[in-house]
Amino acid sequence: MEPIHRGKKLSAPEINLSLDQSEGSILSDDNLDTPDDLDINVDDLDTPDEADSLDFTGHGNELEWEEEQATKEDEPKEEAEPIPEEEEERQDARLWRTVVIGEQEHRIDMKSIEPYQKVISHGGYYGDGLNAIIVFAACFLPDSSQADYHYVMENLFLFVISTLELMVAEDYMIVYLNGATPRRKMPGLGWIKKCYQMIDRRLRKNLKSFIIVHPSWFIRTILAITRPFISSKFSSKIKYVNSLAELGELIPMEYVHIPESIIKVDKNVPQSKS
Repeated sequence: MEPIHRGKKLSAPEINLSLDQSEGSILSDDNLDTPDDLDINVDDLDTPDEADSLDFTGHGNELEWEEEQATKEDEPKEEAEPIPEEEEERQDARLWRTVVIGEQEHRIDMKSIEPYQKVISHGGYYGDGLNAIIVFAACFLPDSSQADYHYVMENLFLFVISTLELMVAEDYMIVYLNGATPRRKMPGLGWIKKCYQMIDRRLRKNLKSFIIVHPSWFIRTILAITRPFISSKFSSKIKYVNSLAELGELIPMEYVHIPESIIKVDKNVPQSKS
């Protein structure tokens, strides 16, 4: 039997964990001396290659990071629910328009007048320069029997006045299409009076003609009643036209939009003899 080589046993000194340098302390000079038997040659130690160590560390971290990213991407993302106040503000900005009329700021509820915005349109120009033709089709007005009629007419009034100011650059005329408009859709006296009073002085002065197409006895009566609060100059600008053919003799019709309902009415109107 081969003899068993046993390693040399070294007796460990008693260790005192106090921080002073007294005898027996870990900081004492006796314990800081290394026995000759424990001298270690660092060059003889097998250590992992530096490149291998870096490669291993790098790949390990990269795999761990990729797995973490994949896990995060697979997790369902929760969509942030909009705060009620913010949602209301977005809707509010989309539905309301702020306009300035007579140096005073007004807000128009655009949603309430959406079905009636065709009531006013641009019909092109006449003569020399930017003399606008503004077309007002009464058949697109709301029915007075609906519950929110007064609220809609208030906002529609602001829309008409503010749109008129945007369309008019120089002189202009208004073509009022009265045909195919039942009495329940006719604007009231108060609404007409308010429109006249809110029109800017520049717009009143630059208005050269107010043409009413297919006038009814009702509209003639309304205008007769309003004479006391409108100027004589404005009254002199009002003209009555019985048919679209007569209108075509006064203004270019190329860009004037005539609703289909008014065209049907016009076919039943007897043509005036020249």
